[in-house]
Amino acid sequence: MTLPSGTRLGPYEIIAPIGAGGMGEVYRARDERLKRDVAIKVLPAELAADADRRARFEREARAASGLSHPNILTIYDIGTADATVYIAMELIEGGTLKDLIASGPVPTKKLLELATQIADGLAAAHAVGIVHRDLKPANVMVSKHGFAKILDFGLAKLVTPDETELSVVQTAVDATRPGMVMGTVGYMSPEQAAGRPLDFRSDQFSLGSILYEMATGKRAFERGTTAETLTAIIREEPEPVSQLNPRVPAPIRWLVERCLTKDPEDRFGTTKDLARDLSAIRDHLSEAFVSGEATGQHPAASKRRGRLWPALAAAALVAAAVGFAAYASGKKAGRVPPPVFRELTFQRGEIYSARFAPDGQTILYAASWEGRPVEIFVSRFDSPEARPFGLKGADVFAVSSSGEMAVSLNRRFGGPFMRTGTLARIGVTGGGTPREVLEDVQCADWGSDGQSLAVVRVVGSHSRLEFPIGTVLYETEGWLSNLRVAPDGESVAFMNHPVLGDDGGAVELVDRARKRSKLAGDFATEGGLAWSPDAKEVWFTAAETGGNRALFAVTRSGSRRILARVTGNLTLQDVSRDGRALVAHDALRSGILAWTPGDAKERDLSWLDWSSVRDLAPDGSIFIFSETGEGGGPNYSAYSRRMDGSPPVRLGDGNPSSISRDGRWALSISGNTAVRGLMLLPTGPGQARSVPAGGLSIQSANWMPDGKRIVVTGSDEGKGSRLYMLDSMDAKPRAISPPGYRAPFRSVSPDGRFSVVMGPDQKQYLYPLSGGEPLPIPGIGDDETPIGWAADARSLYVYKRGLYPARVFLLDVISGKRELWKELTPPDPAGISNVAPPAIAGDGKTYAYSYNRILSDLFLAEGLK
Repeated sequence: MTLPSGTRLGPYEIIAPIGAGGMGEVYRARDERLKRDVAIKVLPAELAADADRRARFEREARAASGLSHPNILTIYDIGTADATVYIAMELIEGGTLKDLIASGPVPTKKLLELATQIADGLAAAHAVGIVHRDLKPANVMVSKHGFAKILDFGLAKLVTPDETELSVVQTAVDATRPGMVMGTVGYMSPEQAAGRPLDFRSDQFSLGSILYEMATGKRAFERGTTAETLTAIIREEPEPVSQLNPRVPAPIRWLVERCLTKDPEDRFGTTKDLARDLSAIRDHLSEAFVSGEATGQHPAASKRRGRLWPALAAAALVAAAVGFAAYASGKKAGRVPPPVFRELTFQRGEIYSARFAPDGQTILYAASWEGRPVEIFVSRFDSPEARPFGLKGADVFAVSSSGEMAVSLNRRFGGPFMRTGTLARIGVTGGGTPREVLEDVQCADWGSDGQSLAVVRVVGSHSRLEFPIGTVLYETEGWLSNLRVAPDGESVAFMNHPVLGDDGGAVELVDRARKRSKLAGDFATEGGLAWSPDAKEVWFTAAETGGNRALFAVTRSGSRRILARVTGNLTLQDVSRDGRALVAHDALRSGILAWTPGDAKERDLSWLDWSSVRDLAPDGSIFIFSETGEGGGPNYSAYSRRMDGSPPVRLGDGNPSSISRDGRWALSISGNTAVRGLMLLPTGPGQARSVPAGGLSIQSANWMPDGKRIVVTGSDEGKGSRLYMLDSMDAKPRAISPPGYRAPFRSVSPDGRFSVVMGPDQKQYLYPLSGGEPLPIPGIGDDETPIGWAADARSLYVYKRGLYPARVFLLDVISGKRELWKELTPPDPAGISNVAPPAIAGDGKTYAYSYNRILSDLFLAEGLK
């Protein structure tokens, strides 16, 4: 309720309202004691009783009152009057930066002046351990004399507390736990948008967003919905400043780009450094560019050459310094001879893995050539020939310095992008029988002692990293891959993929004390990792967007550089002690085959490079599929296509999950990171819209038969996955299962009574959607996956994993009896890494399915620097 003029709050008399924000109303008031006008921020009475809102309001005052800086709003007092909580603070005559930007791009001179002041104020706050976390144009006042003042430290968090401030620290930390997303959408950092822990570099990203808007007059990441904006912040790059405003000086563009890097490690080491760089640009460049800006000419065309050339010379020195730093860090590829790639394999199929033998001249690699089962081969660099090692169905994990191999026996498909098998040991010279160590291991590496082993394996609903075996260093509900033990044996580098069925993620490091750090990410795809020869860097292959991975290097502190990029996709396999690398050049494709009654053979309905069928309408007329490779774009793409072969229709961003019974609407999961929302996309006329998911990260979504309700698998930060029901498009999700349950695609029965689920024990169940205990599925094997229901709601189609040809059975869920429904065999078996479960129409005859093909060539890369 607005306070009338004359109302007294302690020693302050209200004069008039000024405005309102997320944390309260602001008034102009008079302090008769000191004969000055002040600004009073009041927490509304109806919110003052909310302990959390009140604590955040008071925390703003405590955080900001300790800051004394000309570019930070001064806090005078905090008090309570008749249950009204208020803050008295400095009154600024002027407007907000938001008001200033509303009229378009800010002139260069003014931009640099204001940006330097804002950075100075932030640097002062960061120096005492305070992060703003809600920096935006509306939270920066610009006085009528041109001074910038940062206000609203309402979301401030103390990150390096002093022992004398323990009570304040505890309040700040407890009230905002890692995983909670607080701040203003559009100016959040990627780590903030993803609900991850953050530090002062998050404010640098927010400042970069502000500078981008000041320079271009356009927000960097504004999209149609909140979910789309969050996804853009996490995954997408903004339109280059130079395209929106070519007159912005290059040093400003470079600084903005550095602030807006996704990885915090790639931003400024301290905000003081950021402020110092802004000050240098202001002092050396503003006169040169402003002179051209004022006349509409390029600076070189200015007639005031006597004054201009010194400024341009200074600008050249700045650019030279930047160029030298880039060269010194290995980023200026033009001065470094490119690496040389020499081909080592010449058959047609997929390379699973490759490792150097201890002599440095022999390699051991696993491959599936011409559609045959995988096996291990031995080759030398002085010969193009390779000989079988003698282990069929096996993969190479690692080779120890003493010449012992860790191998995977009975290597088989364990899920999208994942394979599993039995870990065993055998000498590189062959002969004898491998000694089995541990079942169901996905990847492994030797410790520095050549005896202990690090492994990744699935235990329950978690992917677990153990080193040595039995000692858990890290586990996740996502999945892990490519682990490599550091040469000193004290830490393990690995790839962390937050989403099952997606190979995107980050490169991370965990030590023996279980301290984990993120080195690089987030990537749209990543695969292949090894330590550099001097163990100062981790080398890995990944791509920030699309599907073509390049070769990168990253230090333990997170400084990243590129080693090699080629047309197509690279997968790093191993690095030798002298710096040579084994890399696979992969051609990856996912295609679609479909069948309708009357067809003479399966028809190819593939579209781009990674087409994956998700669902088929019950009448068999239309299916939905995803494109998640290079062609699908940074946020993936959802498509629909009619079974008659007519061209597909792009529905929007995301990964489609389920199509309604009438074929008119598709549910699509937006984003390919740990934070994923839900979209409703029309397959014909209609408007796309986001479906509120109550803050859940969505893993799968299935229509109920009524076409109104939705069953989703979602996870709330730290609480694990479970089933939720959305009773309408606007209803709040309600939990219908305990934690630990997940529903796959096409899981809801035609009568709406049951959903197929994977339980916490990794066994398959039928879960009653109206409540009750999960029911075991009789007759289903541990290596089988339910993939859909027959129209009678009595039988399940069951897919047996890891077989080629793929086999699908029809299983009676009452009796457990089964019959073979179909074998699926794509033509040309070379490089087929997986045949995905089909989507089957209600008639049991119409179907569509995807298959993945990887064709690899192994290369020796020399000259990597």
